[in-house]
Amino acid sequence: MLSLLYQEGPSTKGIFRRSGSAKTFKELKEKLDSGTEVDLARESIFVTASLFKDFLRNIPGSILSSQLCDKWVSVLDQGNNEEKIKSIQRLIELLPRANVVLLRYIFGVLHGIEMRSEENQMNAFNLAVCIAPSLLWPPVSSTPDIESEFIKKISSLVQFLIENCCRIFGDEITSLFGEI
Repeated sequence: MLSLLYQEGPSTKGIFRRSGSAKTFKELKEKLDSGTEVDLARESIFVTASLFKDFLRNIPGSILSSQLCDKWVSVLDQGNNEEKIKSIQRLIELLPRANVVLLRYIFGVLHGIEMRSEENQMNAFNLAVCIAPSLLWPPVSSTPDIESEFIKKISSLVQFLIENCCRIFGDEITSLFGEI
């Protein structure tokens, strides 16, 4: 999925914003969940993006770890960008290795899409609004007002992560997929 999103996302207007066919999404999700081989290259990239967000939402405790939720939310309240980046890097070190590897690929894809935002209309802000709720959620449910405020903060955090991904994860995230 990430490979396809890396290839097609930068040239796809509204990637992660638009959803594909609900029927196709449901059918593909059932096939993937049952272990059936699926050729996503034959499907709409919007369905693939929806499947990927669904995959992220189903990671127990979220990819950024709901246990670290308060720390993630408060990261942008810290001093200058350097201090924010250092705090983010410290939080990333607390995550399981598999989460860190996946995050690097995710932000490699998001960076590639953002670099061509004039073409696809998905700048860091737009991408963050679409993907942030799939990356982190609070450990307990709350009122709609608190949840809305939380999503705004997480979206700002994800926007910062996208805009500074090379400094946070290293310049090599731009070449994780090699020459596809």
